[in-house]
Amino acid sequence: MSELVVDAGLQRRARTTTRRAARTFSLACRLLPAEVRQDVYLLYLVFRTLDDLVDDGPPAVARERVAAVEGWCDGRPARTTDETVVLDALAARHPLPRAALRDFCAGMRDDLDGWRPATEADVDRYCYRVAGTVGLVMAAVLGTDDPDAAAAACSLGMAMQRTNILRDIDEDEAAGRRYLSADAVARHGAPVPGRRAGLLAEQIARADTLYDEGLRGVRHLRRGRPAIRAAAGMYREILRQLEREGLGERPGRAVVSPGRKVRSALHTVATRR
Repeated sequence: MSELVVDAGLQRRARTTTRRAARTFSLACRLLPAEVRQDVYLLYLVFRTLDDLVDDGPPAVARERVAAVEGWCDGRPARTTDETVVLDALAARHPLPRAALRDFCAGMRDDLDGWRPATEADVDRYCYRVAGTVGLVMAAVLGTDDPDAAAAACSLGMAMQRTNILRDIDEDEAAGRRYLSADAVARHGAPVPGRRAGLLAEQIARADTLYDEGLRGVRHLRRGRPAIRAAAGMYREILRQLEREGLGERPGRAVVSPGRKVRSALHTVATRR
């Protein structure tokens, strides 16, 4: 297959979007080999653009752009968008798992439909759709030498999404969104500041299990192992920050200092188990 080239403007937008919207991930990307770093930026642009449209864009536009990617995944003629142009170029260089990208789109539709989870299995399914799939596609770009690597990449993506959910509880509640299961809320009560320590402790334990599963598979990646370990370490530190701050004792996001992020990244890269 002849190589497709993404124009320079789109490549610049991919880099700047990653650095602006994903500062932690952007730091980890500096550890990626040069031959795949730009492709990872482009991949992030696809996921980030759809996610931002679903969260903040006109619903009709968001549905059109999601539908275009769904059409690309299914091999059907579809409207050409920046996302499909990027996916065409990446698919010419890497074995992108189209089924995983299709599942990501299903997660975007969950958000568009105002879905809320009833059970922890519902939360897991959502986390797979919007983030486990990202891990699967990343693994395809970085390359793997073991079939277990895909499952581990999926677990790592899900761990990061569960971390997002816990970090953003108050922000999501203010926007009328809730990604905590109704079952968990029934067990522990509403997730209000000062009265959610039990809920957060339970949910942090679930995320930590997924991090452990994901990190065990990083060794099977052909490229980018230090970058993925660093990203996992920095993201996981958000859970530790929630614990340091009293498990939701006060409202707002848990923010990890840059120095602590770097120390977490270095520790996780060095702990190559």
